[in-house]
Amino acid sequence: MQPKVTRIPTLLVTGSNGQVGFELRRSLAPLGRVMAVDRAGCDLTRPDELRRVVRELRPDVIVNPAAYTAVDKAETEAELAYAINGVAPGVLADEAKALGSLLVHYSTDYVFDGRKDGAYVEADAVDPQSVYGKSKLAGEQAIAASGATALVLRTCWVAGAHGGNFAKTMLKLGRERDSLRVIADQFGAPTTAALIADVTAQIISRHWLRGRREAFPAGVYHLAAAGETTWHGYATEVLRCAAARGIELKVDPARIEAIPATAYPLPAPRPANSRLNTEKLRETFDIHLPDWQQGIHFLLDQILS
Repeated sequence: MQPKVTRIPTLLVTGSNGQVGFELRRSLAPLGRVMAVDRAGCDLTRPDELRRVVRELRPDVIVNPAAYTAVDKAETEAELAYAINGVAPGVLADEAKALGSLLVHYSTDYVFDGRKDGAYVEADAVDPQSVYGKSKLAGEQAIAASGATALVLRTCWVAGAHGGNFAKTMLKLGRERDSLRVIADQFGAPTTAALIADVTAQIISRHWLRGRREAFPAGVYHLAAAGETTWHGYATEVLRCAAARGIELKVDPARIEAIPATAYPLPAPRPANSRLNTEKLRETFDIHLPDWQQGIHFLLDQILS
């Protein structure tokens, strides 16, 4: 009797050099053949090229962390933002549907207006206030219109060991400046790229590659670390942990000045409330999401080692 040959799944990851893409290369590696492409290998502003790459690889899963994330520049580069965040996800969704593949796509808290008192649930009305937020919502809508089996994961305040982010900026400024002023009236949960990648891998492994694909619970879900803080609280925790690890700082973490968002105007408005309710994700996929501090502490171990 001939031994059974099991086909190794193929997983396509876009934006492989971004914060989340970099971590996905690690988290997805045990699941199959990971084909990770960056902009040089797959330009999301060129739909024909995008279709060609997918059709050549014929992946079982397409994971799309690639995005235009320059929130302020998007106000003057709307066409580019929409091409990457709005059009490209729809192209990937069309190709995923044709192949019978799963599409995993990442969205953002910026699709909301940020005025809700509590944490946003998936069914809350969307009302993006910036070009970036509108372009990300366009991507969500294009995926929904395609009819593809897709998992859209909205997240917030992403930070990774690879690439630039708020935590790294605070570490740099804490070493260089005698004082810091940080916004204290915007709320969210710092969420590491590693957590996003690990949750993605767990869902794909349990519920797509090993599960009944026809019963896959597709849809929009919120993915963020547990707990909440402000940018000021986030900065304080980053520098407090850095000091505890022996990093020499010019600024005292306990003396970071708390300021309102109005004191630091930016071209694109930021949501005052970026809190995301993750109950649907946790219950549907039986996933535990750790407190944001745990993830940030681990991130700092990587950055500062």
